[in-house]
Amino acid sequence: MAAGLKRYEAEHDWLTTVRLPAYAPDLNSVEAVWSLVRGPMANTAFDTPDDLDHTLRRELRRIQLRPRLIDGCLAATGLAVNPPTPP
Repeated sequence: MAAGLKRYEAEHDWLTTVRLPAYAPDLNSVEAVWSLVRGPMANTAFDTPDDLDHTLRRELRRIQLRPRLIDGCLAATGLAVNPPTPP
């Protein structure tokens, strides 16, 4: 961790830092979101970059409108979604 970040962490006792491995896709909820987006877009040849953009935005919006999907992506990591309350 960079010295500046270590100093910031030390100066802010309310901040909880969780150190994760450098490569841990199973702990990254974005990987689960990407798998939800990637499925409907698989094996698709887009005519233009705008077609790709439109489809990607549509799929992200579909996920956004279903909070349980997002909750599932977070739960799949096994990490605590709610930060611990300080003593």
